[in-house]
Amino acid sequence: MKYSYEYPRPALTVDIVVFALDEDDLQVMLIQRDLPPFEGGWALPGGFVHVDETLDEAARRELNEETGLADIYLEQLYTFGQVDRDPRERIVTVAYYALVNLEGHDVRASTDARNAAWFPVSDLPPLAFDHPKILAMAHERLRGKVRYQPIGFELLPERFTLRQLQHLYEVILDRELDKRNFRKKVLAMGIVKETGEIEKDVAHRAAQLYRFDKRTYDRLTKQGFNFEI
Repeated sequence: MKYSYEYPRPALTVDIVVFALDEDDLQVMLIQRDLPPFEGGWALPGGFVHVDETLDEAARRELNEETGLADIYLEQLYTFGQVDRDPRERIVTVAYYALVNLEGHDVRASTDARNAAWFPVSDLPPLAFDHPKILAMAHERLRGKVRYQPIGFELLPERFTLRQLQHLYEVILDRELDKRNFRKKVLAMGIVKETGEIEKDVAHRAAQLYRFDKRTYDRLTKQGFNFEI
């Protein structure tokens, strides 16, 4: 298909903020650029949108090409169109944020990325382009949405303890939660189910393992249930 334009037009890219959780902090995936501008610098995964693909398809393709990640939670965040945001040319980017459980997801750099690595959100290197602004907005969106939708379970393994679940919310919300009240509230919702299994190979007393029951959550939501932490 040929196109003819008589006026300058911006290019379109996607950028993805990928969050994960470890024992200490909320982590974000960064790639080390192998091409100018900002060659050798750290940036969010992303790239140009192809003419024959949707924005979601472009985001998933770029994420897979630059980090090897696939089949993870992905949601559109915001469009950033500052005129001078990219020194190469006039570029508008559609930002996404993604959530991934560190277990079972190997990260590898490819295409125009020299390296790919996880960094604590609280201790990041200087970022290229306007990526600090994109990251800050994604972090704020996560903090807000995790309280009224169960997206936080995307950051946990399939089977988890209530301790791990509470740790997730404390890290994201950046505040301590009362253990008794938190567990009482979560279990009363009916969307977290016992698996009949306990932790293995742990130094502390083994705890009961639970799972998120999405089918029950979807059914309750249709009945007017409101998830709130």
